[in-house]
Amino acid sequence: MNPLEFAWPSSPSRSSLPRDGKVLRLLMKAALMLAIFSCLGFAQAPATGDTATENTCVSCHLALGDEMAAPVDPVLKDVHGRRGLMCESCHGGNSRETDPDRSMDPKVGFVGKPSPAQIPAFCGKCHSNATFMRQFNPSLRVDQQSEYATSVHGKRLVQGDMNVATCVSCHGNHGVIAVKDPNSPVYATHVATTCSKCHSDSAKMQPYGIPVDQASKYSRSVHAEALLRKQDLSAPTCNDCHGNHGAAPPESASVENVCGTCHGRQAELFDKGAHKDAFDLLGIPQCLACHGNHDIRHPSDILISIAPRSACRTCHEQGEPGYEAADQMYHLLSSLDNAIADSKMLLDQAARAGMEVSDGLFRLNDARDKLINARVVVHSFSTDTLREAIAPGVMVAEEARQGGVDALAELQFRRKWLVVSLGVIAIAVLSVYLKIREIERPLSGVESNKEKMEDQ
Repeated sequence: MNPLEFAWPSSPSRSSLPRDGKVLRLLMKAALMLAIFSCLGFAQAPATGDTATENTCVSCHLALGDEMAAPVDPVLKDVHGRRGLMCESCHGGNSRETDPDRSMDPKVGFVGKPSPAQIPAFCGKCHSNATFMRQFNPSLRVDQQSEYATSVHGKRLVQGDMNVATCVSCHGNHGVIAVKDPNSPVYATHVATTCSKCHSDSAKMQPYGIPVDQASKYSRSVHAEALLRKQDLSAPTCNDCHGNHGAAPPESASVENVCGTCHGRQAELFDKGAHKDAFDLLGIPQCLACHGNHDIRHPSDILISIAPRSACRTCHEQGEPGYEAADQMYHLLSSLDNAIADSKMLLDQAARAGMEVSDGLFRLNDARDKLINARVVVHSFSTDTLREAIAPGVMVAEEARQGGVDALAELQFRRKWLVVSLGVIAIAVLSVYLKIREIERPLSGVESNKEKMEDQ
């Protein structure tokens, strides 16, 4: 039966109604149909978060105001809300039910606010479901929850430590921003600040005996300079070394592999060198022993020398082979560095004088590359290997220097012959001048005699 006909059970037949009555009946039917379709449309509308009236969770929280309303706007705009995932997607319940008791009934899946111990599974219910996540991005990882379980944070959480970081500690809860968004707390340039919220808090770290100066040290490091000041997003921050979901401090035996992720050649040379076995035997963290960890500074040649503040002096004393080797390697590096500086000085002097020395300046770039390579080869801790790496650079620097010497010699040659040329020109001009004067004297005598004859 047509529901519109059912609404008029006692209606007279169409033929018995006057014309105005038929029009009125049609208008009333149209209004009723519109109302029915509107109600059906509202009931079936997806919870996209576009308007507060579509979702009773949203409308109720907005009505309550203050801290109850605070989560609503961020959720509507965050990475979840923009994909149609709203309150009930995480907290369960029935967002179509206007009665609060029925909308937040556990029988309809309402879980409310999770405890810290429940958060990994709370987020993992979606983020560990490959089928569900594929709807949004097939490349998204789904192993974060299992990886978190292997982390120091995850292990302590299972043991009942509610003070550790969970998903929301880093990503937030309402108002989650995509990792690749520069405003995200886990975007590369913000990671250190996010980690420091806990790791710079002395009250939080005191029970674990963990220092709280890592963030301040990192801010002075060569890595922070590259990442934060030069905006080099490939430079490491906390999670590059410690991991993110599986965060854990590197053990001494794994430091080489951690640093070797970026510094592969150095790690390979160290692995083949004499220090590898000694460091492993003594339990010394390889790279950290010379460079430190959070406050890694620009390395300088002084590190591998016998200077009081050198890294080598930490272990080697005068008279030991390692002490002598450090001194030799420092002087090898210095010999190339000084050769480049000397060549550059001569070439710059020639260039300022207007000589063409661009080829020599270009060749110095090759010498600098050789010096950079030599500073990497230092990690072999072999004077012979370093000497082989240094030799080509010294040769290139000497060739460039010779170019500067030749240019300055040519400059002196040009200046000398310029003086000679100017002298010759001056003599020629003077000769011409004297010749003209010599020619002018007889002519002036003739003119004088002519004037005398005219006077007579």
